[in-house]
Amino acid sequence: MSTATNLEPEQDAVENAIELKEVEGLSQGRIVARRFLRHRGAMISVVVLLALVVLVTTSIGWGPIPGWWQHGFREMNAIVNPSGAPTMGFVDGRFTFGAHPFGQDNVGRDVFAMVMRGTQQSLTVMVVIGVLSTAIGVVLGAFSGYYRGRTDSVIMRFTDMVITIPTIMVGAILGILVGGASPWTLAFALSLVTWTTMARLVRAQFLALREQEFVDAARVAGASDARIMFKHILPNAVGVIIVNSTLLMASAMLLETALSFLGFGIRAPEVSLGQIINEYSDAFATRPWLFWWPGAFIVTIALCVNFIGDGLRDAFDPRQRRIPTARALAKADAKKAAKALRAAAAKV
Repeated sequence: MSTATNLEPEQDAVENAIELKEVEGLSQGRIVARRFLRHRGAMISVVVLLALVVLVTTSIGWGPIPGWWQHGFREMNAIVNPSGAPTMGFVDGRFTFGAHPFGQDNVGRDVFAMVMRGTQQSLTVMVVIGVLSTAIGVVLGAFSGYYRGRTDSVIMRFTDMVITIPTIMVGAILGILVGGASPWTLAFALSLVTWTTMARLVRAQFLALREQEFVDAARVAGASDARIMFKHILPNAVGVIIVNSTLLMASAMLLETALSFLGFGIRAPEVSLGQIINEYSDAFATRPWLFWWPGAFIVTIALCVNFIGDGLRDAFDPRQRRIPTARALAKADAKKAAKALRAAAAKV
């Protein structure tokens, strides 16, 4: 037991030496980027998410971008396979996508086009909620943590009141009032109830950072409160903000999907992933492909965003150290032994 205990400080020293050697001479931004690029799960998620965004953007077109897919998400076609089964598969020993790779619904609409359109809407809601909720949470949390006192009490009591109200219930009410065919209005409404966690996290960061010496130096130099908050303190809290904004975006997409599934979110004639599952919920046993593809896209996007958030957390948190590989440890031991040999030879 004592041997293992004695080895732990040496191993920590080696790990610290390797970490310091790797980041020597690099700026903080490059150190964060280096750590993020080494996070395998985050990088795979970035590639998958970018590929998915390119697919849904170019397939049926999005805004000014034209699409290459032959069917529209509202277009009704003749049903090819029995019950509209997917045409994707092996035919005569060769893999083919066919005219309707994800299948068709009961009136002949192409499921691939519908899933692409639903993913576009879900991504729109996710990004808008992520940006607006982050902005609201950062501003309220900054004012609360910096001014403290009565300002802090008022903002935090209001935050606690919003937290105590079930988000799904508020989202359902707002979805009924402003939902329907526009994902923008739904995203704006949901942003009004999803900022609370961000506000509390930013408040905690500002409470700690406002007592630092660089803030006192800025006050002595005559900097205004707004400049101190957003030019001096906020950049030091950007790591926590970025990480939690990614996790907020994943939660926002799942919230929109749940509301659309319940019929309170995006509704016909528009399409979202949750709305597709809700519309064909009665056909689960007979035509399961109507659920496979929207469900797979929901899970894929949520997992990718969460893995990216984990990678950003590990990159921004200096306490998160990468465990060195056996090769790195062996290389460090070899350098240490070579240095000891050179020192011994110099003495002789």
